[in-house]
Amino acid sequence: MRAIARKPLPRRSLLRGLGAAGAGGLLAACGVRPAYVPEGERSGRDLSGREPSVTFANWPLYIDTDDADPGRRPTLDAFRKRTGISVRYTEEINDNDEFFGKVGPALMNGQATDRDLVVVSDWMAARFVRLGWVQRMDRAAQPHVAGHLDPQLRRPAFDPGRLHAVPWQSGITGIAYNRRALGRELRSTRQLWDADLRGKVTLLSGLDEAVALLMQANGADVTRWTQDDFHTVCDQVEKLVREKHIRRFTGNDYIKDLSSGDVLACQAYSGDVIQLQADDPDIEFVVPEEGGELWAESLMIPNLARHKANAERLVDYYYEPEVAAELAAWVNYVCPVPAAQAVLADSGDAELAALAEDPLIFPDREMRGRLAIARDITSAERRTMARRWNALVGL
Repeated sequence: MRAIARKPLPRRSLLRGLGAAGAGGLLAACGVRPAYVPEGERSGRDLSGREPSVTFANWPLYIDTDDADPGRRPTLDAFRKRTGISVRYTEEINDNDEFFGKVGPALMNGQATDRDLVVVSDWMAARFVRLGWVQRMDRAAQPHVAGHLDPQLRRPAFDPGRLHAVPWQSGITGIAYNRRALGRELRSTRQLWDADLRGKVTLLSGLDEAVALLMQANGADVTRWTQDDFHTVCDQVEKLVREKHIRRFTGNDYIKDLSSGDVLACQAYSGDVIQLQADDPDIEFVVPEEGGELWAESLMIPNLARHKANAERLVDYYYEPEVAAELAAWVNYVCPVPAAQAVLADSGDAELAALAEDPLIFPDREMRGRLAIARDITSAERRTMARRWNALVGL
């Protein structure tokens, strides 16, 4: 296993659209109503036995690479060497809604996407599952997933039992701040509204990315939040915008604002801040005392995938603790395989052993007690909520 290498920062998701409105626009543009695909119509002929290959679509900078040759991916090379299955790996997913628009026409019309495995954020995975656009995985063929998947990630409301969507990586939405520049500590999301931070705060622009943490600051249980909780947050944000307290709303470009000092505190993702700290140890990430949001980006097998069994085998491979540890050492997000912690701790490498003790990669019991997985925004709620939120943030 290798030591840590610096690389460009990954991202969670870069929502820039209208949520369900984006989905509705896609369907309307195609001249059809939203198409739910029944379970019996999702599978096609599986060519895994005679074609030892799998096509895997992921986000950029979300897998280990070789120090000497960034085009090589050691964990994928090891999988091919062990199994004889080659992996066509593409970094084509840059935005959840954009990818939905790319593959949606084929999936709603019962056509193959030419992808065997894809990774999207769980709020988008929920949409795919509701539409019946992804296949159930054969858990009997995935003993490592069954044995090692983080219990806190096992039962999302949109996919009980995680039969359609298996976490690739997980992460935490919390707050980040520059301790040296601010001159004090932050421990609560509510402290973002302190007077000395006026004009020096950013929030995430995406509805699905931003609102859960803000609800938690109000004491809401985000596993069962209500529309009243949502509108209370919007009322608060509207007032803060009017008072020019919030500098702007961002995607992952908050990283640049925080690094440059233009912003002193912001909503942030745990994995981003771990990497920022390598260059600036004064930048802190905090899981607020009121709680932080735990989320995942998950692997799914689209309908009519031609190499389903090979894809299932690749998913299970990444749940082997040794492989999960190697991946975690690169991407620095919350590892969905807790057993990987011991692998890093026992590696004999000081840097890797330090990662094993990092609660932003392997949350300890105290931190887990402050993390919650927000319930999904339903399709019935999304259009109205997206309209109000996007008007606030200028989308």
